[in-house]
Amino acid sequence: MARRKKIYEGKAKILYEGPEPGTIVQYFKDDATAFNAEKKDVIEGKGVLNNRLSEFFMTGLNQVGVPTHFIRRLNMREQLVRSCEIIPLEVIVRNYAAGSLSKRLGVEEGTQLPRPIVEYCYKDDALGDPLVTEEHIAAFGWASQQDMDDVLSLALRVNDFLSGVMYGVGIRVADFKIEIGRVYDGDFQRLIVADEISPDSCRLWDIETGRKLDKDVFRRDLGSLTDAYSEVARRLGVMPKNTQVTKPTLIN
Repeated sequence: MARRKKIYEGKAKILYEGPEPGTIVQYFKDDATAFNAEKKDVIEGKGVLNNRLSEFFMTGLNQVGVPTHFIRRLNMREQLVRSCEIIPLEVIVRNYAAGSLSKRLGVEEGTQLPRPIVEYCYKDDALGDPLVTEEHIAAFGWASQQDMDDVLSLALRVNDFLSGVMYGVGIRVADFKIEIGRVYDGDFQRLIVADEISPDSCRLWDIETGRKLDKDVFRRDLGSLTDAYSEVARRLGVMPKNTQVTKPTLIN
């Protein structure tokens, strides 16, 4: 088997050159990090679960007309995605107060916000991914005003899709973050949803009990991260309901 060329390794994924021009193989690791990688661990099966859950969400978005970089899943830990130029921003959509918003504004965690709030962070681990405004984005040339209009539209469409799907299985989407990439068809540019959508990048709360089913389980030492992610997968039909969560076995 030919050795693949690694393009990039992050905290949760490794990117390799894809088999065809313009493609990338995205490999999901079992590594878990929090607080800008100050807290680290390896959670068996996490990468498998995130690969399958991200496939589920990206496929659903493609089907409802929200373009993503996802092409197809290759195996239990890898998926083939379209290469794109990532805008250096984390796009955060908040429906309920949690995390940094609660700390910054003194709003009690769990408070429903008057409307979805979209925030932007500059992607730079060394700086701790600082919160930025559209003024910063325009001034430093990270994205044009037209880009930002399109980014906002994509973010809200993703929110509508995720919130509806998860509400149907008894889960509240408190907030989530996505990344947006640029692709070019000749001289024409369009924006697509990239990276991943998984419990690593969302806050997911059980509607009935308030139980956290996302990476806050790891951040706050609330129990088994694999159990939480497996519960999300089971409710969405990605895993059989009778599967043991300690050894995830996913549907091919």
